[in-house]
Amino acid sequence: MCNVCGCGSGEIRIEGEAGRSGPVYRWAPVGRRRASTSSAEAGFPPPVAAEEGSLHFGHGPAGAHAPGMSQAQMVKIEQDILARNDGLASDNRRWLAERGVLALNLVSSPGSGKTSLLVRTIAALQALPQPVPVSVVEGDQQTSFDAERIRATGAPALQINTGKGCHLDASMVGRALDRLAPPEGSVLLIENVGNLVCPAAFDLGEAAKVVVLSVTEGEDKPLKYPDMFAAASLMLVNKTDLLPHLNFDMQKAIEFALRVNPRLQVIPLSATTGEGFEAWLDWLLARRKAARIACAERLAGLREAVDDSAAAGVEG
Repeated sequence: MCNVCGCGSGEIRIEGEAGRSGPVYRWAPVGRRRASTSSAEAGFPPPVAAEEGSLHFGHGPAGAHAPGMSQAQMVKIEQDILARNDGLASDNRRWLAERGVLALNLVSSPGSGKTSLLVRTIAALQALPQPVPVSVVEGDQQTSFDAERIRATGAPALQINTGKGCHLDASMVGRALDRLAPPEGSVLLIENVGNLVCPAAFDLGEAAKVVVLSVTEGEDKPLKYPDMFAAASLMLVNKTDLLPHLNFDMQKAIEFALRVNPRLQVIPLSATTGEGFEAWLDWLLARRKAARIACAERLAGLREAVDDSAAAGVEG
């Protein structure tokens, strides 16, 4: 969580906002400071020897370790941060539902091929007999390279630079919605910062998290980073065109992912060749249809309520 990793919140830059124009390229290492108290004095339990040759710092109520901070302090900070974020995520979800917009949060480690996946997905949606409008929110610590790639497809994209932040949050996405104004019935694709840890905990108001696993990463990632795969609704196993050149066990990767999340759907594909894209598009379009139906039903319910109220007024 961010109370552990200490990611910054004051370096966010959203393209086009006043006083924040132009790309920013800054980086500085986090300084090391000697802890003023020992782990025991801070109320932190010692690491557990999970097995011979290893130490596990993930035990305790907070499930993590921060020097000089007790488990109770960490839990309180995390609860406060996530409660504020969840409230804003609910606002985003309501805004999207009122317009029948399908929002998907794409999460992965760096280099999994998310941007290439989005570029091909946008092209496929634009090539349908009835093209689907798509907007994109791009999250990175620095640069606008990915947003530029998306805009080259003709789709609107907004770059969010998080500075030292390691994930997008609901506040950032809410500001992006104001700027992008995705049309009713459209698709909003959110490419989160490349990170398999913190984005798992932060609800953005999306309909689903889609975790992208590249075959170049190894089949053990779901067990190494279980929170992300537990939070996702779909796992896309990308870069399948490279399988002949790798020792990647597809069945084992799926087995590990389902061990973490038995309800997880899995689609192997290649953003390079297009293999598996039909299944991915079917999944996406089914979700979009459900979002539009839910929006239509909500509007019909509101109209019926207004009509009933008007009729009651006439009778009264």
